[in-house]
Amino acid sequence: MRSLRAFLVLGAFFAFTLPLMPLQLLFLTTGSRYARTFPHWYHRQVCRIIGVRLNVEGEVAEKQGVLLISNHVSWLDITVLSAVAPVSFVAKQEVASWPFVSWLAKLQRSVFVDRNRRKEAGDKANEILNRLAGGDHIVLFAEGTSSDGNCVVPFKTALLAAAKPPDGPAMGAKVSAQTLALTYTKIYGLPLCRRGRHVVAWYGDMDLASHAWRLLGLGPIDAHIRIGPPVPLDQFPDRKALARYAEEKVRKDVVELLRGRPAVTRPFSD
Repeated sequence: MRSLRAFLVLGAFFAFTLPLMPLQLLFLTTGSRYARTFPHWYHRQVCRIIGVRLNVEGEVAEKQGVLLISNHVSWLDITVLSAVAPVSFVAKQEVASWPFVSWLAKLQRSVFVDRNRRKEAGDKANEILNRLAGGDHIVLFAEGTSSDGNCVVPFKTALLAAAKPPDGPAMGAKVSAQTLALTYTKIYGLPLCRRGRHVVAWYGDMDLASHAWRLLGLGPIDAHIRIGPPVPLDQFPDRKALARYAEEKVRKDVVELLRGRPAVTRPFSD
């Protein structure tokens, strides 16, 4: 039954996705405002196809640029967070070479960063700052890797340099930072314990294809997301202060969500 479910989910995903990719490409090439919002609608439908039930606390600030600093658990995070709000992602350069995944990432206006090339990192920093100043919402996985879902890996301050460079311009109140704490808590309505969270988590040297196949065959998944309040980016004197604030907030929120202590919850809806 699990293999049958995985097959049906995967078939529905490709049948839904492939016809829409040229449409998003058209939005991008024409500069349409839908290039930013269409992926948000698309990922909400993908959550329905996969069977992800979202419970969201807080909201992403509208009408301003927001750097969303999140923990990272699974490849599923991309769909989950994109279903919460219209966002783009900061991705490592290797993602740009992954079959099919690279197309989806590019269509969502992801920023690819090669951490080993300092000159390119500076150019990407300017691109990120310009995007934020233009009102974009950009997600950064500050751990630099994914975890097993039971804890938050220490944040890497170097990853925040692109958003908070030492000689960067003052952004004023029009650009803020918000934290995102993401947890997966149930499958088929049954709570995931510490030993069970690796079923959703994708980390270490796990093979992406085989992990996705197993996960898609399991059934409905409950995800909880807690969004922190917006804090003006200029309020942080440097990237270390930003990383320290974000890590402490995300770590605290993840612990509370895993212990079943949510605040006011906004169920996923249209």
